[in-house]
Amino acid sequence: MSTRKSSEKTQPFTNWILAALPRQEQERLLPHLNSVTLQAGQKLYESGEPARYAYFPESALISLLLVTEAGTSVEVRVIGREGMLGVPIFLQSETMPYRAIVRTAGSARSMKSDILKEEFSLCGPFHHLLLRYLHVLVVQLSQLSVCNRFHSVGQRLCRWLLAAQDLVKLTELKFTQDFISQMLGTDRTSVTAAAGVLQKAGLIRYSRGRITILNREGLGAAACECHRIVKKEFDRLFRL
Repeated sequence: MSTRKSSEKTQPFTNWILAALPRQEQERLLPHLNSVTLQAGQKLYESGEPARYAYFPESALISLLLVTEAGTSVEVRVIGREGMLGVPIFLQSETMPYRAIVRTAGSARSMKSDILKEEFSLCGPFHHLLLRYLHVLVVQLSQLSVCNRFHSVGQRLCRWLLAAQDLVKLTELKFTQDFISQMLGTDRTSVTAAAGVLQKAGLIRYSRGRITILNREGLGAAACECHRIVKKEFDRLFRL
């Protein structure tokens, strides 16, 4: 992990949590938020390891994997600029419950765990934003349970592509079908079929490991309501 120290006193944040802080609070926390470059495939945490740093992604995407007793792992969530890696830290947990791997290379801000705990204990603006984020996570996970139960693979794929584009702000997404199938909780064959339908409809273009979004408005119309509900909650709480 390489670190770049900014010479600017007040560098704007692109992470949603940090960007929602009052300017005075941003300036106060800036010395504790190191700018880091994360590489694809880099392991930030192994399941059960002590939580030494929290990460606030800016352009990087971080995958959380649940590791079974047999040693296999399943992707359970992707964290981008909307959130943070390290919720167990301010919840006073000693270890991380998931393996954390960088899925897409990019920038992030890191903060030492003891600093995060101290800041959370102050019950100031940072404390309140972290609790807002925790609330949105509960809403998101609850909505995904409904989505996986009642909505088709095609609808869920549209929802996932919209959410992924919200995080990276690019029309071309670099994700394999294996990865998407894990995130949607279905098999690769179903993802291939659903992607084929979207491609024939002119909504996306798919090639090996790359999905280009051609018609975001069309994807929104084909998606279930879950993306809209979760995004509305993020926007409401972070006022971005």
